[in-house]
Amino acid sequence: MNEKKFNEELFDFIKEATCAFTGVKEIKRILIENNFIELEENNLWNLDLTKKYFVTRNDASIIAFDLGSNDSFNIVCTHIDTPAFMIKPKNAIYEKNYLKINITPYGGLLNYAWLDEILSIAGRVIIKNKNSYYKKIIDYKKPLLCIPSVAIHQNDTANDNLKLNSQTDMLPIFSLSDIKEPIKKLLKEQIKLKENEEICDYDLFLYALSEPTYFGIKNEFILAPRIDDLTCTFSALKSFVNQNKKQNNNIFCAFNSEEIGSLTKEGADSSFLMDILKRISALGEKDISVMINNSTILSADNTHATHPNHPGNSDVNNEALLNKGIVISKDSSSTTNSITSSIFKGLCDSVKVPYQDFATKNDMTSGSTLSGISLRHVSIDSIDIGLGQLAMHGAKEVIGSKDSYYLYLVFKKYYETNIIREKDRINLS
Repeated sequence: MNEKKFNEELFDFIKEATCAFTGVKEIKRILIENNFIELEENNLWNLDLTKKYFVTRNDASIIAFDLGSNDSFNIVCTHIDTPAFMIKPKNAIYEKNYLKINITPYGGLLNYAWLDEILSIAGRVIIKNKNSYYKKIIDYKKPLLCIPSVAIHQNDTANDNLKLNSQTDMLPIFSLSDIKEPIKKLLKEQIKLKENEEICDYDLFLYALSEPTYFGIKNEFILAPRIDDLTCTFSALKSFVNQNKKQNNNIFCAFNSEEIGSLTKEGADSSFLMDILKRISALGEKDISVMINNSTILSADNTHATHPNHPGNSDVNNEALLNKGIVISKDSSSTTNSITSSIFKGLCDSVKVPYQDFATKNDMTSGSTLSGISLRHVSIDSIDIGLGQLAMHGAKEVIGSKDSYYLYLVFKKYYETNIIREKDRINLS
């Protein structure tokens, strides 16, 4: 797969993965297309270990595995959720001829970057039929809402200090009609309920409808919604399904809830990964403690590239530059250490992919990492890597057009590499 083809498929993935629910649905489609078999956590597993499998939790996180004979796991974990707005249960606000939808921020939004964006709705709906409940993943994929900005004539300090209140300034307009229960009405029209069926509840998100695009004189940049963290997720997924493994036990994880702290039943701060690793080791009649101590996690999430107009926000010499390769994060809050960093740099060198050592400026904060959270439950050698990006948590974000493909190449090499731990030495074969 070349860079052009990879980015075409990345663009398609970003358009489909509009929230965690639709993202997992799209990942499932790709895995099934590549002969993976879906499992259920609430069933006993009696597996053919020559086949490939995946399992989801709460429709919003997914773990896939392709097993070999090694006593170790090669794991890549990313997150599938993105900053957005969630629709509140009681959501109709009709004022001055405008029907607004009451929402709550999901994750740390860059508020002003969501103004005047065309928004659509995606998520999960629970439908009741007598005493039975079933779920449906929906995505409208059409322009439905917008959060209008206040004109400079009505706010003459807007260019000086734009402070936006999430409850008063960020409510989107939906209609010029006073519709009772507008979201339920919209869902009923979309789902076409059968007799005796009703909308019981939902988990719905507003997302930016903008399509990914190149820009720059040589197409050096990609501008797209949901770059954090769909770029890492897609690089990991494509490398996972395209890898030519030897005897490795390869694991792909895409977690929900990273943007809100990961503390959900399917987040990185849950038992999901450890539960699956235990079941896999039991199937092969292997010791889970031995396997974990022989294993490695590559935790992939994006970080802040040096800003063209504010370079002082980055560390003086541990910065992330676009199209200059994969970022290796080594802060006090990261899980990267000299051993895992050296292994990863060796993988990059073997496929001629550039990399950058990165650390956050001391007077700025860095967020928690997926592996750092996962290590509360699974004590595995880990490294925090990702891509540099601009405008993180805005409705649209920017990356270098080469960097996701670089990540794909290294992930693929990682899945194809046997990492052998001896007492005082680590060998890659």
